[in-house]
Amino acid sequence: MQCLLTLKGAWLYMTEMYEIKENEERLILVAVATQDGDDTEESLDELEELAKTAGAVTVAKVIQNRESVHPGTYIGKGKIEEVRVLMDELGATGVVCDDELTPAQLKNLEDALQAKVMDRTIVILDIFAQRATTKEGKIQVELAQLKYRSTRLVGMRNSMSRLGGGIGTKGPGEKKLEVDRRLIRDRISQLKRELSDMQQSRETARGLRNKGGIPIVAIVGYTNAGKSTLLNLLTSAGVLEEDKLFATLDPTTRNLELPSGQQLLLTDTVGFIRKLPHHLIEAFRSTLEEAKYADIILHVVDSSNPVAYKQMHVVYETLENLGVKDKTVVTAFNKQDKLESDPVMKDFRADKTVKISAKQNTGIDTLLELFEEVLRDRKVLMEKVFSYNDAGKIQIIRKYGQLIAEEYQEDGIYIKAYLPKDIYTGL
Repeated sequence: MQCLLTLKGAWLYMTEMYEIKENEERLILVAVATQDGDDTEESLDELEELAKTAGAVTVAKVIQNRESVHPGTYIGKGKIEEVRVLMDELGATGVVCDDELTPAQLKNLEDALQAKVMDRTIVILDIFAQRATTKEGKIQVELAQLKYRSTRLVGMRNSMSRLGGGIGTKGPGEKKLEVDRRLIRDRISQLKRELSDMQQSRETARGLRNKGGIPIVAIVGYTNAGKSTLLNLLTSAGVLEEDKLFATLDPTTRNLELPSGQQLLLTDTVGFIRKLPHHLIEAFRSTLEEAKYADIILHVVDSSNPVAYKQMHVVYETLENLGVKDKTVVTAFNKQDKLESDPVMKDFRADKTVKISAKQNTGIDTLLELFEEVLRDRKVLMEKVFSYNDAGKIQIIRKYGQLIAEEYQEDGIYIKAYLPKDIYTGL
């Protein structure tokens, strides 16, 4: 009985943590540049954006060039001293490392600095905890957090003792870390069961959508590429739009009617990012895999970002890890309104590309035309005269196909249309 009460109390504490607003943290960002990595500064700039999204301000960035990260403390002894001095001079409240730290690295670095130490994974998990709104989203976040923290209880407890809140405390929070490993394992098992039930419901809904015969388009892309803005423009979905990383977490599916009358289902997905924590991929797999069952992948790219091509690579790499392959890909180079010139951008992995601005509503007609082309390539052309008694079948053609011509004649209604093969056979 005590076990259940402890779990329940911890869960109630967790839900309350979402409402707490902490004082702004002042962070020093730290990264190790190895010989086989040349994008450390870009990654650190992105980490600064992540910290900003989490509600912190970056006061300094430190990069150490090493052949590999220090196995015990992530950075070397001399660089640790440099960071410690910077913390005193700048009034920093904590340090964030750009890679996921091992439990030993986390504990040793905190002992050396006598300060709060976090890694990139903690920051991303914290953002997800702030942004999750649905029950499924909150369960997925807590599951990822507990899996990450279960192996770091000692180090995380030391970290918690050095602050009254801040990044890394959203979600399960301090009290959750004070329960023993057995209770955490029990909680993880409970969350997995709940998530499994939700996944079955998701699969049932997905099956009904597939049975309906309406093509599904999964919108994917790097975080903050403009996916939600585009979805809102196309379907009036009312999804939150912010110029921040991971502005939306929960997948949204909306209906879109093309100019021809053909209907599509558009599904927004969680934004991708480099070094996306594997705990998150595992916890969010059921929602990330929406792309796996889609007919078309709409890849939205922030063409104004100077590292757009690297972001595109991350997206394709993540899709491959999720088992998404052999899909028709339409790449939309978004945010054209932010470009001062008109650079030539290409995506050799895409079947079709288009330049758009979801903010300015430009290039959208061309995008819809590309959808029509892709769908038409997968259909067969039908020319047939339906009797007036079968006029109801024309509604099926309008819904699932592309109506080219409709002519009322004495003996019936002449129809010329492109239809999916299964619908064509049924008519």
